[in-house]
Amino acid sequence: MNIALWIVTGLLAAVALVSGNIKAFTPKAKLAQAPGGQWTATASAGVIKTLGALEVLAAIGLILPAVLDIAPMLVPVTAVCWSLLMVGAMIVHVRDGEYKVITANVVYLAMAAFVVWGRFVLEPFAG
Repeated sequence: MNIALWIVTGLLAAVALVSGNIKAFTPKAKLAQAPGGQWTATASAGVIKTLGALEVLAAIGLILPAVLDIAPMLVPVTAVCWSLLMVGAMIVHVRDGEYKVITANVVYLAMAAFVVWGRFVLEPFAG
């Protein structure tokens, strides 16, 4: 189970890192043209960059605390925060009628829920 949790956590961190970098470094106009980018029309550039920074921080929070063995409880806490971010993303995509991209959000939410459950209940980090 520990290996499965590490794999899912690593995949989730990779998604967060890539997505965060895209939001942080891609111009708003270019993001709006991408599939699922309609939400950027109602968001300021600052909000988009902030979301990107939060996603990069989530990638860090999913991996580094456990790898460095410094406050490894932050891993499932970060997964809870990522879950909340995905719920918010689904709400925004429903509002904008972007139903196809919600599938990805549901998958990421399920992955984060698995990490939360796994690290809080099944295989918590020994402290």
